[in-house]
Amino acid sequence: MDEVVKIINDIKAGNIKPIYFFMGDEPYYIDKLTEYIENNILSEDEKGFNQMVIYGRDTTIDDVISNAKRYPMMADRQVVVVREAQELSKSIDKLESYVENPQTTTVLVFAYKYKTLDKRKKLPKLIEKSGVLFESKKMYDNQVGTWITRVLQGRGLTIEPKANAMLVEFLGNDLSRISNELDKLQIILPKGSTITAKDIEVNIGFSKDFNVFELQNALGSKNQVKAYQIAQYFADNPKDNPMVVTTSLIFSFFVKLLKYHGLKDKNPKNVASVLGVSPFFLKDYDVALRNYPMKKVSSIVATLRDVDNKSKGIGANSLSTHDLLKEMLVKIFN
Repeated sequence: MDEVVKIINDIKAGNIKPIYFFMGDEPYYIDKLTEYIENNILSEDEKGFNQMVIYGRDTTIDDVISNAKRYPMMADRQVVVVREAQELSKSIDKLESYVENPQTTTVLVFAYKYKTLDKRKKLPKLIEKSGVLFESKKMYDNQVGTWITRVLQGRGLTIEPKANAMLVEFLGNDLSRISNELDKLQIILPKGSTITAKDIEVNIGFSKDFNVFELQNALGSKNQVKAYQIAQYFADNPKDNPMVVTTSLIFSFFVKLLKYHGLKDKNPKNVASVLGVSPFFLKDYDVALRNYPMKKVSSIVATLRDVDNKSKGIGANSLSTHDLLKEMLVKIFN
């Protein structure tokens, strides 16, 4: 994210603000920016007396302000970090008086996760005037693959499209979890390596042959033998392949296929953009488009809603994963 890079570059250049307020639904960048400030504003010798980390659930705004107003000891600055600051949301407006006249020798950092300030109010406007207000938004699923590629490039690694898709399919847009898995691969693989589907299977635990991604392809190509083999594997390993996740991802595939049917402009670039998928995988959707008329896709979407409800115990007396998968496949293929 360009804004994240700018914040870090400004700090590196010595343009350090008295207040940083990191907020939003995506905790990954909030954590990264907070950690960067903790690790880079003060030297190790200065941190002992001048760096404080407090938690929202254990403090009050008044205590935060009191700590922020202290003067540093034998250093030019002190750093006060408020983690889990969203716990202070009910009284956060009390921060206004401090932000209007912040202590210039204090760097006050708020990690305000899963919530945002109301930008129509006074406080965010004051923060933007004297400090940095950054909103970390959840990334759309169709942006995650590009993000993975960029992160790996920065680490001296590349990744095959299929391996990239496997990470996105199984980890969604949880950037923190994806980053943790990439950390593992970075440790194991030498610099300059290309991450393959086999690497994902061996080191992260997703089977390259028996996963939802391969089930989706088997359904799209009407490969009944392979689809039933994967379904049996899922039924034998229900903890690693939760039914609710399987139905959700297959449902997403057929909803995208329904959108594809409805597109007037079937130019590959437009299709990839509308469906939110990599152009590399359009061939799989093209195959499914030929195999499933629009009316059939609509019926499948309805079926998947019903199977999803049953997997949650709605309208069925606790059917087994095996029975639910069998019902799903029978209704899709027939």
